[in-house]
Amino acid sequence: MDEYMNEQEQWEFVRNWVRQNALWVVAGVALAAGGLWGWQAWQAHKEAGLLAAGKQYADLVQAFGKNDKATVLALADKLSADHPHTGYADQGQLAAARMQVEGNDLAGALARLQRVSNATSDPELALVVRMRIARLQIEQHQADAALATLAAVEPGAFAGRFAEVRGDALFAKGDRAGALKAYREAQAAEGAQPGGSSGDDLLALKINELTHS
Repeated sequence: MDEYMNEQEQWEFVRNWVRQNALWVVAGVALAAGGLWGWQAWQAHKEAGLLAAGKQYADLVQAFGKNDKATVLALADKLSADHPHTGYADQGQLAAARMQVEGNDLAGALARLQRVSNATSDPELALVVRMRIARLQIEQHQADAALATLAAVEPGAFAGRFAEVRGDALFAKGDRAGALKAYREAQAAEGAQPGGSSGDDLLALKINELTHS
């Protein structure tokens, strides 16, 4: 607005602008109010969904404590179907996979973990799951598959643990020199982590066995 307009001219300008733009002002207010309501409704829906997921997960944990494998597997699959891409779904699947491992259903556990690896939005969990997949592959005498599983991603802060599992896979293949090298890499990496220790007992035993045998 021109700062040199007198008071009457300014008032006329404002009245004319309001008449010309009233429809757009009202529409803007309505959209803003609608957007706020929509956001609040979406938040309420999201919170209700998380509460439902939490209840299902609590039921799963209770069934896990009772060693009720059928209920754990069913609830894990229901969590993934009803509340995908949530921590509850991921943890439910991990619990189900553990029950399958304990029941010696390694193929079923492996397939379940691979689904979690592909679906999770948690990058750190994805790395942990990938290590579990590699360990199961080693158990199933698929050392080459385990090495490929580990090599497919950048381990980041899990470099030491990845190196140890890689050592296990190489040892399973009969590559003792390669296994020893991987174990030493793991020992060095773990010792370099904040709060880490290069004196991991099991890892030290593996190195000692390969060094003196």
